Amino acid sequence: MYHVKEAFYSLQGEGARAGRASVFCRFSGCNLWSGREQDRAGAACRFCDTDFIGTDGQHGGRFASAEALADHLVALWPMDSTRAKPYVVFTGGEPLLQLDEALIEAAHARGFEVAVETNGTLPVPAGIDWLCVSPKAATSLVLTHGDELKLVYPQAEAPPERFIDLDFGHFFLQPMDTAPLAAGGHHLDATVAYCLAHPQWRLSLQTHKITGID
Repeated sequence: MYHVKEAFYSLQGEGARAGRASVFCRFSGCNLWSGREQDRAGAACRFCDTDFIGTDGQHGGRFASAEALADHLVALWPMDSTRAKPYVVFTGGEPLLQLDEALIEAAHARGFEVAVETNGTLPVPAGIDWLCVSPKAATSLVLTHGDELKLVYPQAEAPPERFIDLDFGHFFLQPMDTAPLAAGGHHLDATVAYCLAHPQWRLSLQTHKITGID
């Protein structure tokens, strides 16, 4: 049984594949925070702004099999598209609590390229085409190589220096979203300064929030 908070078709807003048309599948649940405000102060990840509780979001629900969920997701891709390869991003919460080889194989069978966005603390099943790891606080990474490491900045317990020798194709710093870009309390300036001083890192912005894309 797969528990999905929401599924939707939009543009990827962050990281190396920003701007790419994608079907997003947001799984319910996370291993670093319950999602409830009363638990935030004691959570391993305290800055999350995502609702991943339950299955009541857009196109959310419970799916008894990999085939059923893959059919649900492929129906969100525009079927008149013949030149673009279908692309699905499994996210959360923490998608690796639920994503398994059966679902990856079912997505591949329907033509999808499969991406996952994970906090990196759990093993990844075989078959992922694009792996994005986003470390959180002082948690220990199980996944130390992949396509993209995207670090929310700043995190006192997760400085960029911890990750520079890991085997990733892309390294991104993304300003912590604690205030609008125009507000003085935003971390954009510090993130830009760090990227300029350490050019291994590239700036990632949440362009879907900046542009108002759902």
